[in-house]
Amino acid sequence: MTDTQVSYSQGSTDIPLSNECIGDLFDRIAAKHSENPALVVRQQNIRWNYNQLKTEVERCAKAMMALGIEKGDRVGIWSPNNAQWCLTQLATAKIGAILVNINPAYRLHELEYALKQSQCNYLIAADQFKSSNYTAMLQQLLPELKTSNALGSDKFPELKRIVTLSELPAQGMMGWNQLLKMSDAISDAQLLKRQKSLNCQDAINIQYTSGTTGYPKGATLSHFNILNNGRFVTASQGFSSDDKLVIPVPLYHCFGMVMGNLGCISQGATMIYSGEAFDPIEVLSAVSEEQATALYGVPTMFIAMLQHDRFKEFNLSSLRTGIMAGANCPVEIMNQVIERMHMSEVQIAYGMTETSPVSTQSSKEDSIDHRVSTVGRTQPHLESKIISADGQVTPRGQLGELCTRGYSVMLGYWNNPTATEQAIDSDGWMHTGDLATMDENGYISIVGRSKDMVIRGGENIYPREIEEFLYSHPAVADVQVTGVPDLNYGEELIAWIIPKEGEEIDSDDLRAYCQGQISHFKVPRYFKITDSFPMTVTGKIQKFKMREISTEELGL
Repeated sequence: MTDTQVSYSQGSTDIPLSNECIGDLFDRIAAKHSENPALVVRQQNIRWNYNQLKTEVERCAKAMMALGIEKGDRVGIWSPNNAQWCLTQLATAKIGAILVNINPAYRLHELEYALKQSQCNYLIAADQFKSSNYTAMLQQLLPELKTSNALGSDKFPELKRIVTLSELPAQGMMGWNQLLKMSDAISDAQLLKRQKSLNCQDAINIQYTSGTTGYPKGATLSHFNILNNGRFVTASQGFSSDDKLVIPVPLYHCFGMVMGNLGCISQGATMIYSGEAFDPIEVLSAVSEEQATALYGVPTMFIAMLQHDRFKEFNLSSLRTGIMAGANCPVEIMNQVIERMHMSEVQIAYGMTETSPVSTQSSKEDSIDHRVSTVGRTQPHLESKIISADGQVTPRGQLGELCTRGYSVMLGYWNNPTATEQAIDSDGWMHTGDLATMDENGYISIVGRSKDMVIRGGENIYPREIEEFLYSHPAVADVQVTGVPDLNYGEELIAWIIPKEGEEIDSDDLRAYCQGQISHFKVPRYFKITDSFPMTVTGKIQKFKMREISTEELGL
């Protein structure tokens, strides 16, 4: 069979890959677009052009060198979105330190695991965020902070210093401003020498992926991985230095720091942080007041904005493009984003942390149908294939596991060769664990995670199909379907439903709506009316938690 008959595709190679390190790319863009707005952080009242951002980044990089941070050292950052996050990302890249992204929602046990597993040498931490008091948690985890500035405990032998973003540093911690004052000890020539010693294939970032079982794994990414991915994501959207992107997704995740920060920097565009974390009014205000041209988010974020009772107050006519990713987008939501938010060129992106993250993307020319029923086509310089259980490439249109190969595939899981070998085969293919099909034009549709598939009495059921149907109910705002154990059929379906504001809905109504419209075995046995889904901080639905909660509540 030819490539057009089997589920294999290769992205365009028209734009060459970049072999620059992140610091070199940033310097080049900052020189070219020195007066262009680079970073707007609304909650901190910060507005830096590229020249100002470069000055701040170099001050931070020199201070880190003066602190003793060497190439290859792990520097953790545990913080919501703010200017210091961006500075830390770019400064560590300039000096060759490996940035360790720590989820702002992590609690003690998770933080301890990430610090130990990454062998973190330095940690930059916010003081507090939402209900988390980071300083108190660190004092609990490291009681020696109360007596010593120099760490090196039995529990964390590699951890040398903690830098706090607090205005009043606690005992044993260094304040951010104290750190920056150390920059005078390092010359421009010393910084440049360090920067020129780096290689684009060096590890520069560790991101912990939250699996459904076991401990998170640290996907290790290089300059080459994430710089090129950010470039291609925004190039597909037609970004130029005139574009202004609102980034309400967390920076600790690839969506924020790669597709957002690096994507903007690669084009000389403007990064706008609407707040520390997603808030629908803060995002709508940022778009309106900053005249933003682009907006990123997961579908639940767009739903929250569209359904907010103050939505009509905001002028969003400046918007042109943006990306929805992280979950399937219902067609009704896509239509509203295009019509009511003016995002006529909005795109869908698909990928995973291990692939830096995007491996397929729709284009601005794609029809609405292609933007909701598929995740687009293979990104530049990458390959996609869909394989059957025995590893053979499937014919076009046939279901199988999606695999991806190319520049974006991670270096591996940090200090976890076994997990790396299980994920990346000997030919360099990353096995995603997602079930997908590829049509005759190379468009890829994700049916679901292989582990999300529900087998009811021998019937294979893919939750997305039922979710799409239930979205069409006029009172349903959002829906997620998963399986729960059943003695007779092995598994039964439960649908978690969030009603639209002001609407009332019950199980009988929903069940009646399904009758005669979808196959009997696809009609959920159980319905749960709720106001929220269990989610990661990035807005990804945690179906395994839904299953656990439902199983317990139903006494199954």
